[in-house]
Amino acid sequence: MAELTAQLVSVDRMLWSGQASIVTAQTTEGEIGILPGHEPLLGQLKDNGVVTIRPVDGERIVAAVQGGFLAVQGERVTILADYAIFASEVDSADAESHLQDDDAVTKARSEAELAAVRRASH
Repeated sequence: MAELTAQLVSVDRMLWSGQASIVTAQTTEGEIGILPGHEPLLGQLKDNGVVTIRPVDGERIVAAVQGGFLAVQGERVTILADYAIFASEVDSADAESHLQDDDAVTKARSEAELAAVRRASH
């Protein structure tokens, strides 16, 4: 079975790196799925998006991302996010409370976190 080498990196940490069968991400142009053999691509991540990675050997990984880029070159997918957090790390109550914030960045981050939690539960 063909595989991708995938990395999910935020400004402050490396979240995940390994072999995956598919990577999906929400970009400013819409949601995209990357399978082995995908054409080279550079895409801009949505400000309150979700990235899903299906590792070859392991559980599905879901993360909230805010801003950044997705690059596909050969069998390598690199996601460079301004902010990223695993859905399992999200405090839903805290994220919900920030939805009313006046700060657009905090509000977008909370929306992304809650979307990742919803996607992870499906």
